[in-house]
Formats: sequence, C-alpha cells, structure tokens
Amino acid sequence: MKMKHQSSIANDVIHSCAQKLDTSVEKLVEEFEAGWTQETGDYSRKLVEFCCSKALTVECPYIQEKISDGSFSRLTFDMMLAWEMPTSQDEESHMEQVGKGREDRKLPANVPEEEEDDTPLFYTDLMPLLVNEEPSIGEDSFVWLGSLVPLAVDIVNGRFTFETLTAPTGHRLFFPGFKKFLQEIDQCTKHLQKHATPKGVELADDEFILHVEGTASSQRVVRHVGGTSWPGRLTLTNYALYFEATGVMTYDDALKIDLSKNISHTVKPAATGPWGAPLYDKAIIYESPELSEGIVLEFPEMTSSTRRDHWLALVKEIMLMHQFLSKYNVECPIQAWEMHARTIFGVIRLHAARELLRISPPSPTKFLIFALFDELPKGDYVLEQLAEGLKKVNSGHPCSACSILRAMNMSQSMLPSPEFEAVGKECTSASGEDNIPSSLESAINQVREEAKEVEIAKATTEVLKEEGIGESATILMELLKPLKNVVPWFQDVISWRRPAITLTMIAASLLIIYKEWVGQAIAAGLFWLVLKMILARCGRSQDKCNEVVVCSGSDQKITVESIVAAQFGLKNIHEMMQLSNISILKILSIIHAKARKQADMVMVAMTVVAIIFAVVPLKYMLIAITLHSFIMTSKLGRHIGNAQGNRRLKEWWDSIPIVPVRVVEDASQCPPSPS
Repeated sequence: MKMKHQSSIANDVIHSCAQKLDTSVEKLVEEFEAGWTQETGDYSRKLVEFCCSKALTVECPYIQEKISDGSFSRLTFDMMLAWEMPTSQDEESHMEQVGKGREDRKLPANVPEEEEDDTPLFYTDLMPLLVNEEPSIGEDSFVWLGSLVPLAVDIVNGRFTFETLTAPTGHRLFFPGFKKFLQEIDQCTKHLQKHATPKGVELADDEFILHVEGTASSQRVVRHVGGTSWPGRLTLTNYALYFEATGVMTYDDALKIDLSKNISHTVKPAATGPWGAPLYDKAIIYESPELSEGIVLEFPEMTSSTRRDHWLALVKEIMLMHQFLSKYNVECPIQAWEMHARTIFGVIRLHAARELLRISPPSPTKFLIFALFDELPKGDYVLEQLAEGLKKVNSGHPCSACSILRAMNMSQSMLPSPEFEAVGKECTSASGEDNIPSSLESAINQVREEAKEVEIAKATTEVLKEEGIGESATILMELLKPLKNVVPWFQDVISWRRPAITLTMIAASLLIIYKEWVGQAIAAGLFWLVLKMILARCGRSQDKCNEVVVCSGSDQKITVESIVAAQFGLKNIHEMMQLSNISILKILSIIHAKARKQADMVMVAMTVVAIIFAVVPLKYMLIAITLHSFIMTSKLGRHIGNAQGNRRLKEWWDSIPIVPVRVVEDASQCPPSPS
C-alpha cells in the first residue's frame, strides 16, 4: 500500500516499519488514525513519527548487532530523511532544488555511487564523496532522532553535536558519515569493555570505565607530588578517577579521586615545570577540602594541550553530573541511572567523534551535556528543564538510554527487578505531543543565541589578552589616569578594610539620605549620563572611540632570569591588569554606544531609576539600599548572596565587546591630552 500524499522515502520507511512490526501498512495507519485528531495537524509527519517510534521499539534490544551489519544505520538515516520530507510536495520541492543546483554547478545528472565499504577513516576525507546530490539530513531531523533513541545524539546537546560533526560537510549529514559515526560508537563501546579494572579496586555494579591513558599502547600520564613525578595509568569512570603509579613489574594500588561526593571540590587547568615553575600548560589539578594539597596530573605532548583539555572536560562532566543529581534531588535510582547512561553515551560519542575527526579534533564540550551548559550563558535554564523532563523518564522503555546501554553489553545489573523489563513497552501514540518538550527546545535556542553573542564579544578581547605584561601595564596606567587613587580608596572602604572610615561613611550616608539632600542630585546625574550616551550615539563622540590610543613612553622588558616566586606574582599581576583594562574598555564601549544592545539596557535601566528617584520619596529606600550595599561586602553578606543573580550579571557583562586598543611608541602620534 502506497499513500500518494506521502513522499517516496516516507512510504518506504512506513513499509519497512510495518515489516519490522510484523504487521501490514493498513493496520499501522489504522492504529495511527485512531489516536490522531485534526487539531494535531501535520498528518504526514506525525504518521512517520508514529511508525518510526513503533519500529525502533523492536529494533533497540538488538541494536549492537544491527549496527554491526549496517541495517540500523540505514533504517535510522531513512527515518530522518522521511521526517524531513514526509509529503510528496516536500519531495518535489527538494528535487527542484537539487536540479537547480546541478545546473548552477554544471554537474552531471547521474554520479556513480561510491561503495560504502570504502568510507575513509577521517570524516574530512568524505568531502570528495559528497560533491554529488546524495541525500543528506539537517539539524532538526538529527535532533528528532535523539528524541526516539539517544544513541547517536542526545536531544539536550544534539544541535551542538550536529554543528560540530557537519562542519566539514556544509552542515549537512550524509549517510557515509552517519554510518561511520555509529560504527565508531560501537567500536568505542567494545573497546571500553576490554580495559582492566584499576589495581586494588572493586568497581560498583553501576560503575563503568569511560577513558584510560598511561598504558603501554597510549600516551603517558604523570602525577606530580612536590618535586617528584610519577608516571602511571589514569582511569576515569562515571564515579571516580583512579591513578595507578607504575611499579617495577606492575602498577601500584590505585589512588581513588571520588568525583561523586557532594563537596566543594574543583578541577581546573594547571601548569607544571622544573622546581614548580609554571612552564608547561598541560596539566590539571584536583582540589578538595578533604585534601591538604591538590592532586596534579600532567598529560605530556609535544605541541598543544589537546589531551589535557580532553581529560579536563571529561572529569568536569562527571563532577557536574553528580552535582546536577544532588542539586535537583534526583533520588529515584532509575532516574539517576538514566542520567548516568545519557552521560556515558555523551562520553562515547566524544570518543567516536575524535576518531572520526582526527585531523581536527572537535571541542570536547560539544558532545557532553553538563560541561557544555556549565560554560554557556543561561545554560542553567536548560538544566532546569532537563531535571523536569527527567522526572517523566521511563528507563524501562527499550529505546531509553539505560536500555540501549544494557543492549550494548555495558550494563549488566542496574535494573535488578524483572518488572522494569516490562515497563514502558507502550509506544508513543499520535497524541499530537511533541517528543521534544517545547520549554526545553525554547531554552536551548535561547542559549544558542546568547552563546553566539557572547562569543562575538569575547573575540574582541582576545587581542588584548595577547599583549605582554609591559604593554598591559602601560594600557592600564593610561586608562586609570582619570581615576587615580579614588578607586583603591573606595574599594578599601566598601570592603571594610578600614572599619573606622567605613562606619563613618555609613553614618554620613544615612544622615544625608535622611535629610533628603541627594535624590535630585542622583536623578540629575543619571539623566546627564543618559544624555551623554544619546549624544554619543548620534555621532558626537562615537568616531573618537573607535580605538583607545596609548602611548608607550619607554620599551621596558621583563628579565628572563626571574625566580619562580616572582614569576607567579607577575603572572597574577598581569591577569589583574588585563581584567582591569577589559572592564574599563567595556564601560567605554557602553558609554560610546559601541555595544548597542547593552547600551540600550543600561540607558533604559538608568532612565527608570532616574524617574523613580525624581518622583518617589526616597528617604527610606535609599537608607535600605545603603545599608544593603555595606552589609553585602561584610562577612554577613556571604550568607545572603544570590548565586543565580550573580551568574546572570556575569553573562551580561561577558556579552559586551570592548573598544579596540592601539599602542603607539612615537610621541608625535599620541592624541592630545584633554584640557
């Protein structure tokens, strides 16, 4: 039975699904229409979704052998094609675009099909195979597949994964690359199962090895303890990190670093070198309140720090996963294990992508869930939606991450009760509900837009960060000329470093506010600043702030023969100078309307505050604000802080681009000092 309104690929997929379910197409359509209503809409696509969901339910229990023989790759790729082109009109439109593309590029209508077995190892080598008009799928269909079976993609970070995977192929995924990706996932899964358990350790039933280095067949890992170094084997699981120092004939008993504890432990990049000098930026350091000193692990390599970044992302992912489960009180073992399974698949997908893209290794966080959204602006919104969706998860469903992990022989005993085997066998009906929650999709799209804006803004700061310490100091001194010593003194007062002056300041401020002497002055000052920004936007001073010109009076160099302690101190001072320069330049960018969106927000906020100060009696309001400002900088303030509010403010600040800086040495080129 062929349905005329469906595309040919959709008809083929529906027919294949009926065969997998051992039923007829008529009965499958009849079952779909029993639950479909006119309000649901998009009949063709919903029919494809229904049939694919039913078919995958019977395919997933045998997913490993299906991947090995290639049938799962072909079936799921056709499903994505059918989802993208469910109707005959979609197919006709696609064929017209293909024909037009052939004419524009003067390509022959028929190009011989390449043998799938000759697919090269590197995905970037697939480009010559994809110059013809072979079918390909886009981002939306790839993410949709993740809502059915979270193997090749997870719905939470699927769009970032797709963007990275398809960067060499014009952001379209072709079948050879998709098939190779699934095969690499299967190979990585089998490879991880072959690793030996760390010496002296008995892994828990739900603990699985995710990455190992330091063996005879892999690159070295070195642990630094004081002035000594110990090579060894490093093993990461979904609960802990194990380091086994290399002995005479075998490894010593493993040192366990528990990543699942709900404590304020951290892992961050570190630099190592002779006598503790920070010369080689290729290490990580794990710090915990339970340890007297941090554990330093180095990943030596000739040029870049790719290995270190890879391990750092993986360790962070495990730590953040356990923090997520603790923060959102995920106490149900089935829900917690489902999150473990999805995290494990994220790590496996990263391994597979690194094998696929060896020429240009991808960014690790693009394939991980928690490490990605921890660094993206408003990523906590996505995690909140993920926690809500986790409460509705059905880990007994054959297509859940937990079930797929078990089907691939990585999980043996996490579902001890037989009753879980039968849970979730029901398939999604044509109820009209989207597989991907709209709130989650909205949060992800918002994060992507914010991330692009922040990335553009951060790109403007990279040049400044590359400046040497001499130039950074020169720029900082030039930018701080108008302020001189006011800022350090004010910071001392606010931070209670001078208690007597601070108390005097509080008393004087409260007196002035009580007498109502400052309301109109503040309003006038704010209106004046808004007026200055509007004038700058109209072009009065915008052209003058295309860049900040700093004249370097002398060429001062830092001697190479500095001791280690001085090097550490200079490094910290350098970072403070860069941060100060960036902060001042961001403020200039707002004042001179270089960052239009942020300037709009500042002007609106300042206008609203100015109106409030001018109209509403402010005596008690300003007294409360003043007391709050001083209390928040005291010891009492740390018990009242709002972490989420601070995060929003930081993300907004990061999105502001800076004004470019140009340093000139010739005094004749220096701009005249303002009178």
